[in-house]
Amino acid sequence: MPKSKASNQVFSATKAVKANARERLGTPPPSHPLPTLKDKITARPKHKETLADLLQTKDE
Repeated sequence: MPKSKASNQVFSATKAVKANARERLGTPPPSHPLPTLKDKITARPKHKETLADLLQTKDE
């Protein structure tokens, strides 16, 4: 008869609580990464609109 393998896993309360929550509520939604400074800078326009540009868009 072969020897049984010893259980090397140590009980972790954190893992048990998280596993219990996943069973009851399901997996959490994926997180969205925060925009970097570079993304924020490229998202806004480089120059403000001039008064002439604003008046032309109003007339249209």
